Amino acid sequence: MSGFARIGAFAALLAVVFAAAAMAGSKVSPEVDEPESHMGSEGDKAMLSHEETTGAAGATEHGGHEEGAGGNALPGLAVSQDGYRLVPGQDILIAERDQNLNFTIEREDGSTVDQFDVTHDRRLHLIVVRRDFQGFQHLHPKQIEDGSWTVRIGDLAPGAYRVFADFSTGGQPLTLATDQFVPGQFDPEPLGPVARTADAGDGYQVSLLTFRGSGGETVPVDFEVTKNGKVVDGVQPYLGADGHLVALRQGDQAFLHTHPEGEPGGPGPISFQVSYPTAGSYRLYIQFKHGGEVRTAEFTRVVGGNQHEHGEDGSHG
Repeated sequence: MSGFARIGAFAALLAVVFAAAAMAGSKVSPEVDEPESHMGSEGDKAMLSHEETTGAAGATEHGGHEEGAGGNALPGLAVSQDGYRLVPGQDILIAERDQNLNFTIEREDGSTVDQFDVTHDRRLHLIVVRRDFQGFQHLHPKQIEDGSWTVRIGDLAPGAYRVFADFSTGGQPLTLATDQFVPGQFDPEPLGPVARTADAGDGYQVSLLTFRGSGGETVPVDFEVTKNGKVVDGVQPYLGADGHLVALRQGDQAFLHTHPEGEPGGPGPISFQVSYPTAGSYRLYIQFKHGGEVRTAEFTRVVGGNQHEHGEDGSHG
């Protein structure tokens, strides 16, 4: 068998393995981040409907439409939608080293989209996370002259990864996604437990203050940041907001990327309005900036139906 045939067979095998293993979670190991990229770790799948607004004030959500609402697809589930397609430059990446990921956004006729709207200080947000929700990275690629994009990705452990391109063009918000494979021994992590507090490194902790909600409703989701046990008076504005929240739904990795309410830089909790489309388990990645560094904390939420949700101990609340 030729080298290319072996690689193709391996990639196909990985796809099958990770489809079966896509119910895992991950551990928190958030990392400090430069303005152009921000990394965390952990995971689970989730999704939500979202529309993009570009103002700093008010909660903002960007992506596609909710499943069942007029038959529109949920964001992050497809490589193509509404006449646009995400075309990666490669399908296989190398484990445990920094490398470039290249891709284009194309129209149905194959032409490259080169005009993008600025949303939250960037023209495109790229989310990379392993299928068991480990290795979360939030990156901001650089667009080159031919309209394509390139970004430097940090070390990736072996596994199958989902890559989400979140952007707006001509006023139309979209979230397209594709898979990338990293060959090597893969040991899936279980989904992290439901908890009210998560570590963000270097003495920082984030507490989830609101634990109510059900599928199909919009609910407040508030986070409080502490350092060495003391409440942080206010975080620094980051990409025009106090924080960023990415949620992935377990089972299909449907996607939500939302931004907090209010003007950036104020005191008090970081508050979001989140629309969980269905009951199920969700992995939340909250990012904030303090002390000149971007940090990530990760939570698991189990959202129930019939206007209730599982409590921290697994009971219904």
